[in-house]
Amino acid sequence: MMDDNLIFKIRLLLRSPSVPVTFLKRFSYKDIKRATDNFSRVIETSSHGASYKAMFQGGSAAVVKEVHLIDKEDDFFYKEVQLLGRLHHRHVVELNGFSVGHKSFLVFENVENGSLKEHLNDPLRTPLDWRIRLKIAVGVAAALEYLHFFCDPPVYHVSISSNTIMLDENLNAKLSDVGLLGSGSDQGTPWRPSSSNETTHPVYGNIMYQLGLLILELITGQSSDKTGADLSQWIEESCFPASMDNMIDPDLGNSYDSGELKGLLAVARFCLKSVDKPNSYTPQIYRYLQRKMRV
Repeated sequence: MMDDNLIFKIRLLLRSPSVPVTFLKRFSYKDIKRATDNFSRVIETSSHGASYKAMFQGGSAAVVKEVHLIDKEDDFFYKEVQLLGRLHHRHVVELNGFSVGHKSFLVFENVENGSLKEHLNDPLRTPLDWRIRLKIAVGVAAALEYLHFFCDPPVYHVSISSNTIMLDENLNAKLSDVGLLGSGSDQGTPWRPSSSNETTHPVYGNIMYQLGLLILELITGQSSDKTGADLSQWIEESCFPASMDNMIDPDLGNSYDSGELKGLLAVARFCLKSVDKPNSYTPQIYRYLQRKMRV
């Protein structure tokens, strides 16, 4: 009788014979249960399932995300594992394994410094300085360029917020909510342009809007979860230039460069307006940030 790992590999090969398959470690339900201390190490819960801190045998730390499935979604889960297993980028959280059976789980790398939201809102943490915030903006833009232009098919199912951006030991940004399962931008089947010039996607404008809000959150320190509409409205007001200094995160003090600030605000405004004209400007934004911000 074939073991479960071999069956899984065969199923993946049958589904996508022309695409290289990354084979990931398969964990048993008992492995997951033990690593999460009987599912007691909860990080967060959502309608898609809970996320847990995990410590596997040998001292390997990870984040385990539960995936709620019905029987007909098994194939969808395998496709998700295949998709995520092929993503390798310094600014995208990496999938290390999975578990399917009694319950389904995705096992991701552990990102040491937690979420961006924690760093912006926790008074006990050292405030992020201006250079780090610029580096985070550039890192997120780099991740989007990779997902949209260097993945085949392109990945447009991504949620961008201070909650979904994790920071590693060097405070580099890593997107953690990518893929079809549980993504805030999930709108169905992944889209693929019919030509290199066709870049419009039904969820792309939403992604750009989220990026614009994230940049405003980095500048102001205000959570876009609660004040996203206010931040978006503020940057469009006629009095915006006069009120700009009053909106800067007090934690930044006078450490920011005014020229870089204006450039970053211009990018945010551009992203927020792109929701109505969802053309793909990710490479231009990434290159602009790289060039102007000297990160």
